[in-house]
Amino acid sequence: MPFKLHLSHLVRSTMILMAAFLVNKGLAIGRQVVIARAFGTGGDYDAFVAAFRLPDILFMLISGGALATAFIPILSERLTLHPPGDPAGWRLTSATLNTMLLVTTAAAALIALVALPLVEWLIAPGFPPETQQLTANLMRLALISTLIFSVSGLAGGVLHVHQHFLLPALAPIIYNLGLIAGALFLAPNLGVYGLMWGAVAGAAGHLLIQVPGLIRYRLRYYPDLGWGDPGLRQVIRLLGPRILTLGVIQVNFLIIFNLASRLGQGSVSALDYGWDLMQMPQTIIGSAIGIVLFPTMAELAARSDRAGLRRTVEQALRVILALSIPATVGLIVLGRPLIQLMFERGEFGPDSTAAVYQSLQFWALALVAHCALEVVNRLFYAQKDTTTPLIGAVVGMLVNGGLALLLYRVLDAGGLALSNAVAVTIEVLVLLAIANQRMAGVEIRPLLSTLARTALAAGAMGAAVLSFTALFPVLSPLLGAAAGGVLGLLVYVVAGLLLGLEELRAVPRLIRR
Repeated sequence: MPFKLHLSHLVRSTMILMAAFLVNKGLAIGRQVVIARAFGTGGDYDAFVAAFRLPDILFMLISGGALATAFIPILSERLTLHPPGDPAGWRLTSATLNTMLLVTTAAAALIALVALPLVEWLIAPGFPPETQQLTANLMRLALISTLIFSVSGLAGGVLHVHQHFLLPALAPIIYNLGLIAGALFLAPNLGVYGLMWGAVAGAAGHLLIQVPGLIRYRLRYYPDLGWGDPGLRQVIRLLGPRILTLGVIQVNFLIIFNLASRLGQGSVSALDYGWDLMQMPQTIIGSAIGIVLFPTMAELAARSDRAGLRRTVEQALRVILALSIPATVGLIVLGRPLIQLMFERGEFGPDSTAAVYQSLQFWALALVAHCALEVVNRLFYAQKDTTTPLIGAVVGMLVNGGLALLLYRVLDAGGLALSNAVAVTIEVLVLLAIANQRMAGVEIRPLLSTLARTALAAGAMGAAVLSFTALFPVLSPLLGAAAGGVLGLLVYVVAGLLLGLEELRAVPRLIRR
């Protein structure tokens, strides 16, 4: 089927994901508001944040992003080669699920057994002893949600293979609702343990909402490991480099939060709040585009359509630049009133606002690179190359580790966020250089043109918002954020159109289509 026939589905799927991610991020703001009111940036929330570090690593390495990257192309090939109704696809899915659960359960049991030493020596050596014990207890509960997410992540991969994006996009919304319920109804009596039980309930909902989609595609489960299945062996072979890549990424965050724990109470929380705020536009822009483009890029690569692959990646990156650069400027110039509006109440006071804003300013500098990485990595994965992204990740890890050690005493939590921003930017540039040289994977000149025009328009936007806030310094956070946001958007659009930023003209057309 020609690529152009897929365009309407591609645009529709992207818009579905963007809308679902937007709703989810709205709920995430509500979640953080509720959590901030209950816990602020105190030691209990420090422990909650730190408790997820190893469970998150376990999920990402075994059953999260790594598995999806290896499993989706193999299952897609299996379904293509077998007639509809053939159980071969479900046999591969069952074998993958059973093997993954076996490994994840064993690893989770080991982590639970040595949770306290891991916290004391690796995760948060700077925490006081009582906070370290709390972190270890919470980590054991967090591992329950990790096991549930393992099944849910595979379910989402199966639905993506069938080009079904809606239910996997709704699943994070259910997870956030679980956290909000835990903070509102369980935390008043159970403290931070109530918040963690809300996370476990949300993980269960994350899985259950995807079950109707699996039933629609005639779910079949086979209770065997299937280690003789050549498809499973191929999945395992592809997992190796991807696991190492994700391991390197998680080492970056271990370094960051390890050093943050040495900066005093509230530093880990401030860093996490800032990361969450940066992740809101990153998910809506980068993740939505990357998730939907991946099957299309894989199809183009399978057909050896280098020109189509090059054109697709170039257009995606230009749209990402046109959306993420103004979002970066917006986070920097409007971050303080946004934090005040969303979080400053209860235990979250002006000092917490100052700490979070300090980290957010530097996290914002990482936004463009994190969005671009969602597409650039998938350019290589689509061509069954999982080694090159590993090279980029190792370069990023080395830069991040070195800069973090240099900056965290100078800029506090902001220095750790800045080290990540510089490292991810270098990682993306390295991967683009490799793609351009080895595979002719990107067109650099149109990207540079879009970058220059977008930077000028975003600069005008930032100057306008700063001038507005200087003229009206006494506005409430609500009015300051709303009026500044509207003014900034108008200035950016007008300046972008005057500068000939074609991506701004393309967005309304895509939405109408």
